[in-house]
Amino acid sequence: MQGTGDGKLAPEALIAKFQLTKLLKQGMLAQNQNSRRIALLGNIDDQEGILIAERAAFATESVEALKAFHAAITQVKNLGDNDIYRWYLASSHGDTQNTEGPGQRQHDLKINLIWPCNASHIKKYSDQQLRMVTETPAIYGQHVRPYIQAKREEGRLNWVFNILDGRTEQEDVIMRDAGHGPEDAFLMLPDLNWDRKTRSSLHLLALVHRRDIWSLRDLKKQHVPWLKYLRQRVLEATVSMYPDLDQDQLKLYVHYQPTYYHFHIHVVNVMLEAGATQATGKAFGLENLISQLETMAGDEQASMADVDLTYYLGEASELWTDIFAPLKNGTT
Repeated sequence: MQGTGDGKLAPEALIAKFQLTKLLKQGMLAQNQNSRRIALLGNIDDQEGILIAERAAFATESVEALKAFHAAITQVKNLGDNDIYRWYLASSHGDTQNTEGPGQRQHDLKINLIWPCNASHIKKYSDQQLRMVTETPAIYGQHVRPYIQAKREEGRLNWVFNILDGRTEQEDVIMRDAGHGPEDAFLMLPDLNWDRKTRSSLHLLALVHRRDIWSLRDLKKQHVPWLKYLRQRVLEATVSMYPDLDQDQLKLYVHYQPTYYHFHIHVVNVMLEAGATQATGKAFGLENLISQLETMAGDEQASMADVDLTYYLGEASELWTDIFAPLKNGTT
């Protein structure tokens, strides 16, 4: 299929049109130390994009090897797309057969495509040094909060609102909960990095409908009952969808800094080895957040905005280059 009824290229066709520019990053996957992930920068129709692929070890010793890998991609199956994000299963070689049908190659690749991408995406997926920073309430209020607001106003949450408003990915939504009112409502769907099959690497997202909580910094003591309700319903929904799992086989956490500033909870199998996205300095356990809020001094308005938070940043991150590096060097 090369096109759609509206004249646009089908999502599968975009992979073949991708023109490689360079390797941004390569590394091992947390859940399987024999597997690898690479992030490639390229362009489609003169607009830059990032292709992220996962499988057993990649040959990355030269641009020619990377081009050969891209040229070998076949049997592309689109799993979904939303705004600039698309994800696929595909085959990269012909030495195994798919038992699902005669003559079909087994999918050994998980591919994500971000197109068109922007400079922030390129920085995120580039290899870079990390720095640990401590964000005080003053730094958050004076520097980070305005940064978050600016990012939200750039329209980078369109893909989230598309899902919440029922415009895209509705076939992927595994649960909607209206709660006791609009502020309770949330939905759940697979994370785009999960292959949607392997239970040991289960990774789901719970997106809340309310738009006043941008990150964990907006959580207050008054939100504890809501967070407890959210936690219980997320656990119940997950084991209902995947009955071979128990609630105590699931881990719930929140990122800070998150990739996007709309409150969401990650749900993973506890057997998923903790890589960078689950490490100290990135992931904050939901239960620990609830406990911290419960025991926090002050009234119902006591907030996570009132505490120091320590986390890591890449040196290419705007938070590092525009805020924390100048603060460290005394130039702001």
